[in-house]
Amino acid sequence: MSRFARAETARSSLATSSRLLLAVTAAASLAACAQSPVGRQKADLAGTNRQAAVERPHRVAALHPRPISRVRVPDGDAKQGVSHGVASFYSDTETASGERFDKNELTAAHPTLPFGTKLRVTDVSSGRFVTVRVNDRGPYVRGRVVDISPSAAEALGMMDKGITNVRLDVVQ
Repeated sequence: MSRFARAETARSSLATSSRLLLAVTAAASLAACAQSPVGRQKADLAGTNRQAAVERPHRVAALHPRPISRVRVPDGDAKQGVSHGVASFYSDTETASGERFDKNELTAAHPTLPFGTKLRVTDVSSGRFVTVRVNDRGPYVRGRVVDISPSAAEALGMMDKGITNVRLDVVQ
């Protein structure tokens, strides 16, 4: 093989390798764009409205994480913790603890307390209170500290209002 033929073969091999590398890079770039989580979030939220946000609160939680403010209780007090905020009531078919939701039970959804924790929920404007058991996670709406079952909301007298300012006391 002549020197000219060898140089021509090396040049065509280099050109082929460059084109192959360019094609692989372009394919990887397109694949990365197709799997972008931002693109998926926009697609997931494109068709939502207020009603859909209420029915699927997990999407709201992913977009608006909110720490819960806690008030420190003196050590002499038997209660473990106190918090203040807005409560709402909800209904669902299944809870995060795995048990079936029953609107007639006095239960609640709280973002951090262990399942089975007993909470005294007190309406700060009326002074009415109810003791509920945490069996679910939530609320997933910014500004709310607890979601309670409809029967607990009825006991607090908040069925007409939908939300109310409450104080939460850990009872047990």
